[in-house]
Amino acid sequence: MPARISQKTLLIGGGIAAVGLLIALIGMRVADSGPVHVEDLPPLVTVAPPTIGPVASVVSINGTISARNELPLGIDGEGGRIVAVLVEVGDKVKKGQRLAVLDTAVLAPQVARLEAALVQAKAEADLAQADWDRAQGVAASGALSKEVIQQRSSRLATATAQVGVAEAQLREMRARLARADMRAPLDGIVLSRSAEVGQIVSAGSPPLFLLAQDGAVELRGKVAEQDLVQLKVGQSATVRISGLETPFKGTVRLLGAMIDPVSRLGEVRIALDPDPNLRPGAFARGEVLVSDASRALVPQTAVLADRKGNYVYIVGPDQTVLRRDVRVVDTTAAGVVIGEGLAGGEQIVVTAGAFLREGEKVRTAT
Repeated sequence: MPARISQKTLLIGGGIAAVGLLIALIGMRVADSGPVHVEDLPPLVTVAPPTIGPVASVVSINGTISARNELPLGIDGEGGRIVAVLVEVGDKVKKGQRLAVLDTAVLAPQVARLEAALVQAKAEADLAQADWDRAQGVAASGALSKEVIQQRSSRLATATAQVGVAEAQLREMRARLARADMRAPLDGIVLSRSAEVGQIVSAGSPPLFLLAQDGAVELRGKVAEQDLVQLKVGQSATVRISGLETPFKGTVRLLGAMIDPVSRLGEVRIALDPDPNLRPGAFARGEVLVSDASRALVPQTAVLADRKGNYVYIVGPDQTVLRRDVRVVDTTAAGVVIGEGLAGGEQIVVTAGAFLREGEKVRTAT
């Protein structure tokens, strides 16, 4: 029995020794081949081709709704006390309609006095005319001396001139009286009024009313100079007002003749049809579709920039990183619109491009 145990023990020991020898040989081979490090592999980048298709290019305009033609109205005469205000803000008025009335307690009696003076002057002129006609009738008989005839002729000329003077003075006073009524010079809508009953105004007072001619309104906004060159008079526009879901249709009416040297912005005006919801002073946002040409669209993370301009990295057939300069024309929620530089089919580095350098070898993952 002991002899059997000893033999079994020897067999187990030999097996253990063989296993150990095998492990040692494997370790020696691994040591000879050297360790494999992840750092020795090329960087792994995600690539994707650009999307080619029609892309709507839109110029956005932020601004304010304004009356197209604003007309401030003040006192045209010497002024006085306001005794009645006949319109309110938002009222539509017609040309010649009364807006406010001034006190005429002084002007009205003066007009009446001049009317009476004109009647008197005409009566004296008629009397002078009658004397002259009689003098002419007896002039040949010698009943009146030449001196008397000359006096009657002078009296007629003087009376006639007095009538002319009285008529001129009356016209002037009537015009001054008429200006005591403030009237609308054209059809429009009352945008604002500062006139109040009892207020004393004069020719130097601030405007009492602000009218919008024919109720026409427009969006006045600013755009960047690179966007201004894409706009043209007559282009259709869509205008939205805060709080309203329904947009308003408009047309580009005017483009600014100059660019602000500080802000680098230019003025744009979009004509709009009159609407009660388009109140002057309201903030509005306009959009003008300037192009829907076929463009390349890439993710925003793929576009880089330096002193030379915008660019993307593409991976060539040999897995080498190459720089490709591009021209960015717009930015949308779907990505960056490329105007020039990409033809489609390129493998563009989508992420981690800022950590690469041109000519570097990479591994790609889509």
